[in-house]
Amino acid sequence: MNQIKKIALWAIFACTATTVSWAQNIVSKSPHSEAHKELLANQAKRNEQIQFVEKNTFIDLLEEDLEPELDIYTEGWNSKAVNPFSESDVPDTKVIDVTGYYMPCPGYVTSNYGYRRKFRRMHKGIDLKIQKNDTIYAAFDGKVRLTAYERKGYGNYVIIRHPNGLETVYGHLNKSLVKADQVVRAGEPIALGGSTGRSTGPHLHFETRFMGYAINPAAIFDFENQTTHTDTYTFDKKTYTKARNFAPAKTLAKGESSNPYKQGNDDVLTYTVKKGDTLSSIARKHGLSSTSLRKMNNLESSDVIKVGQVLKLK
Repeated sequence: MNQIKKIALWAIFACTATTVSWAQNIVSKSPHSEAHKELLANQAKRNEQIQFVEKNTFIDLLEEDLEPELDIYTEGWNSKAVNPFSESDVPDTKVIDVTGYYMPCPGYVTSNYGYRRKFRRMHKGIDLKIQKNDTIYAAFDGKVRLTAYERKGYGNYVIIRHPNGLETVYGHLNKSLVKADQVVRAGEPIALGGSTGRSTGPHLHFETRFMGYAINPAAIFDFENQTTHTDTYTFDKKTYTKARNFAPAKTLAKGESSNPYKQGNDDVLTYTVKKGDTLSSIARKHGLSSTSLRKMNNLESSDVIKVGQVLKLK
């Protein structure tokens, strides 16, 4: 009888073990187990990548590698001013590497860089069309120097300092997504666009500065084609306010003798209407209002411009 009980108990144990084993197989497919496997797989991949980098002497682009050299953060880093630099330290010329760029937003130019007669002051950046809360991106790798608010000017704004020596300023933001001293990559979201400060509608006020000098952004970026004109830009105290473009009839910018691209002419007096142009689009490109352009050319509000028509710009 005892022998029969033993056989029965062994049968129950074997059945239970099989059930437990089967249940364990089901449990092994739980999210926790899968997450653990994925973690181990990622660690294995990371180890393989590190070995590959060491073997091929490449640079592993980790977050800390984006930290620019400390010497570019020594002057004015803790300043609350947009321009913290001393004039005596600014070189007459400087070649700046502008590779690795990212367009701050895809919008077209609504207001150019230059002197504004209406306000009797310089417009030290370019205004780009956006919708409220459109994403604004870092133009280059760098580190956030300042995020602040200025009611009568920039509104909410962000200033980023870059390893190439430039600082970029992003104004009239609805909301900043970064903080001071934060390291950012080119193309990383840094803010949501808006119309804060001295602004009449949503747009991005974008500045490119070198040691306090507000360079014409159109000297570096070709906004129409969403690219940079060249891989390098030569800052020159005599030409930094000049735009550049691809027009073959223009002369080379001073200090850009080896540059195959051309300098835009700020003294251009006329514009020939092309297919697809409208009076408002022509006015925007040249920093004018449609009303001003009409007055210069004795046009009525009902007049229609035609392809080939030559318009006065001054």
